[in-house]
Amino acid sequence: MSEQPGDSAPDHGVGPFPGGEGAWPSDPRLDPELLRDGDRRNVVDAYRYWRHDAIVADLDERRHPFHVAIENWQHDFNIGSVVRTANAFLANEVHIVGRRRWNRRGAMVTDRYQHVRHHGSVEDFVGWAEREGLPVIGIDNLPGSVPLETAALPQACVLVFGQESTGLTGPMREAAEATLAIGQYGSTRSINAGAAAAIAMHTWIRQHGDVAAGHTAT
Repeated sequence: MSEQPGDSAPDHGVGPFPGGEGAWPSDPRLDPELLRDGDRRNVVDAYRYWRHDAIVADLDERRHPFHVAIENWQHDFNIGSVVRTANAFLANEVHIVGRRRWNRRGAMVTDRYQHVRHHGSVEDFVGWAEREGLPVIGIDNLPGSVPLETAALPQACVLVFGQESTGLTGPMREAAEATLAIGQYGSTRSINAGAAAAIAMHTWIRQHGDVAAGHTAT
């Protein structure tokens, strides 16, 4: 079953596959409903007409070894934006620490393609990271933080972000092997958590990602 409704604006994507059913390719990854009706989803052209599960399987073959986590104690509206950006940079997983529910509108349906895991507490999350052997890297403008611009990020790690208003909680700060700060030069004391996550993920890509590959996946 295809997931057309709400995936993108109606002027995006492609119409029915040219030539009708007799001209459809035999590739098992393709969805007959999308071939028949057209594909208006918010996906790159390489995935046009693909079944949802086929897209996820292909992404799973290429996911990067970094994870992203965000604390969710006050129903943070930035989580959807973080999920969407994590999908764009092909993060391994997004971890929601705290409340399970979050506003999915900002994700723009990318949560269907991005693995999202929930942890009820900081202790649960930290225990998972330890079992996986992944260092927890906090991103917050705190006294003593190391500039993100000069830090060497581990290839396999979890980048952790706090609430928009309060930043990382005390237990999460204690669990972090390092805390990195994004340089700021204006009057505001902090930037949007979704924007901070995008900057940190892009920093990881610049250090460890295949830059050329990122400019061909359109």
